[in-house]
Amino acid sequence: MSSLLTRLYRGETRIDFIGTRRRWYFASLVLLGICVLSMLFRGFNVGIDFKGGTQFQIKAANTSITTGQVEEALARSGHGTESAAQEVGSGTTRQIVIKTKELKLEEQTATERKLGAELKLDPEEDISTESVSSSWGGEITKKAIQGLIVFLIVVFAYITLRFEVKMAIGAMVALLHDLIVAAGIYSLVGFELTPSTIVGLLTILGFSLYDTVVVFDKVAENTRDLLATGRETYATAANRAVNQTLMRSVNTSLISLLPVAGLLFVGAGVLGVGTIKDLALILFIGLAVGAYSSLFLATPVVVDLKNREPRYQALTKRAQARQSSPRLADEPVPAGITPVVRRGTPAPAPKPGARPASRPPRKRP
Repeated sequence: MSSLLTRLYRGETRIDFIGTRRRWYFASLVLLGICVLSMLFRGFNVGIDFKGGTQFQIKAANTSITTGQVEEALARSGHGTESAAQEVGSGTTRQIVIKTKELKLEEQTATERKLGAELKLDPEEDISTESVSSSWGGEITKKAIQGLIVFLIVVFAYITLRFEVKMAIGAMVALLHDLIVAAGIYSLVGFELTPSTIVGLLTILGFSLYDTVVVFDKVAENTRDLLATGRETYATAANRAVNQTLMRSVNTSLISLLPVAGLLFVGAGVLGVGTIKDLALILFIGLAVGAYSSLFLATPVVVDLKNREPRYQALTKRAQARQSSPRLADEPVPAGITPVVRRGTPAPAPKPGARPASRPPRKRP
C-alpha cells in the first residue's frame, strides 16, 4: 500500500487508462442514457425564477406547523400548488416555502390573510411573498442558455489555440458529458432548479476544463518529438501523461470536494439549510464527474482521433516493430558506451600464461 502511494505521489503509476478506454466509453454511455431518459420523462423541478410564479415563505420557528398543513391551507384558499411545500432552516430560522402560479397583487394579499387565519399566524409578520412574472423567467432561461453557449465556444477556441483542434474536441466531449450527467442527476434527485444551479454548473465546467488542460499539457510535452524518435505510440505517451498527472487530479478533486460535501451533507442535510442545497448538489456532482471525464474520456478521445491520422498509424507500426525486434540497426547506443564493430570470426581467447603474440616489424619507407 505504501509503495502504491509512493508511486502515485511521484507520478510513477502504470494504470492503463487508454488501453481500457472502451469499457469507460460504455460506462459513460450507460450513465448518459439514464440521465437523458430522466430529463425526458421526469423533467426538472424548475424554480419560479425560470418559469414564473408566486412563492410564500412562512415563518415556522418554534412551531409545530408542517408542510402538509401549509399545502392544505393553500388549497383551501383557492390556489393550487406548483410544487410540494419545502422546509428550510431549523430552530429560529425554520421556514416553510410553498409556490403557486403567478398571482396578482390583490390575490397575493388575500392569500396571505387566508394562510394566516388557517395557520394562526400574523400575515404581516410571519408570511412574506415573492412573485416573478413568466416573461422574466423566460428571459432568465434565455440568458442562461446564451451564457452556456458562449462559454463552450470560448473554451473550444482557447483549447484550439493553446494545443490543437483534436484536443479541443476531446475537451468538448468531456464538458458535454459533465453537463448532461450533472443535469440528469439533478433531474433524478428532484432538487429545485434555480439561478444558483446555473452558477454552480458554470463553476464545475470551469473546474473540469482546468483538470483537462493540465492533462493535455503533459500529453503535449510527452508527444512533442514522438514522430522523430518513434520510440512509442501516441497512446502509450498519452497514457504515461495521464499517470504522471494522476496525483494532481486526485489532490485537486479531494480538496474541492471536501468543503462542498460539508455544504451538502452537513449544511443542507443535518442543519436543514435548504437554500444552499441546490448549489451544493450541483457542485458536488460536477466536481466528481469532472475529475472522471478528465482522466477517462478527454485524453482517450484525443488518442482515438490522433490514431486516425496516417502519420500516427505509421508511428504505431514502427513502435510495434521496435518492440518485437529490440536489436534493430537503428537502436540507439546508450551514452558512454563505444560500439564495437566485429568483422569475421573472432579470435580465440589466449590461454593462461601464454605470451602475447609478437607484432610484425614495421617496414620503414
